Amino acid sequence: MHVASDEADGPLFPQFEGRQSIRQQVAHALRAALVSGQMRPGVLYSAPALAAQFGVSATPIREAMLDLVKEGLVIAVRNKGFRVTELSDSELDEISEIRTMIEAPTVGRVAHRCDDAMVPRLEELRVMARRIVECAERGDLIEYVEVDRQFHLALLALAGNEQLVRVVGELRARSRLYGLNLLVERGELSYSAREHEQLVDLVLAKDAEAAEDLMRRHIRHVRGTWAGAVEPDEPIRTS
Repeated sequence: MHVASDEADGPLFPQFEGRQSIRQQVAHALRAALVSGQMRPGVLYSAPALAAQFGVSATPIREAMLDLVKEGLVIAVRNKGFRVTELSDSELDEISEIRTMIEAPTVGRVAHRCDDAMVPRLEELRVMARRIVECAERGDLIEYVEVDRQFHLALLALAGNEQLVRVVGELRARSRLYGLNLLVERGELSYSAREHEQLVDLVLAKDAEAAEDLMRRHIRHVRGTWAGAVEPDEPIRTS
C-alpha cells in the first residue's frame, strides 16, 4: 500500500466529504492508521507534517489528535507533537481476553434472538463483510480496518446495548494490529476477512453456539497471528 510523503501531490485521504466534520473524518483516518500500524509506537508525529499528508490545515489535525489523547491512543508532547501510546504484549493479551469475554457471548445472544426484523440489518452487514474481503484481497489496509471496525460494532449493536458497543469500540481502538502487509502477501488476511461472512451466515441460521465459537476464534486469530507479524514497511512519515 502506498502512503504519501510530505512532498506528495494531493491529500492522503481525499475522500473527506459528507456530513461528518473534517475533525471527525481526520480522527477516523488517524484511528485507521493507528490500528493498521502505519503510525508506530514511540515515534513523534507533528501536526503540520500530518496536515500536509491529509491535505488539510493543522487545526483539525491537532483537534483530532487531542480526541485520541482522551482515548489513550496517543500522548501529547509539549511543543513537539504527539507520540503513539505503546502497549505491552501482556496488555494486548488482556484486551483480547476482555473482548472475547464481551463479544463472543454477545454475538451468540444476537444469533439466538435473530428474527425477521433483524434480517435486513444482517444483509447490510453481509455487504460490509464482502467489502472487508475485497479490501483484504486488494491490500487496502486503511479501508479494511475501518470497515472491519464498523462491521464488528454494528453486529454487536444488534444486542441493543449502546454502552457495550462503546466499550468494545474503545478496546478495539487501543489494540492496534501490526504486520498487515505481511498477512496480505501470505493470503492470511483474506482468510480472516471471510470469517465475517461466516458470522453473518451463522447469526441468520440462529446457530448461537457456532457463532459464539467463531467470534472467539476470530479474536484469537487476530491477537495470535497478527501480533507476531512484522511492522508495515511504509509507515506514515513523521516530518
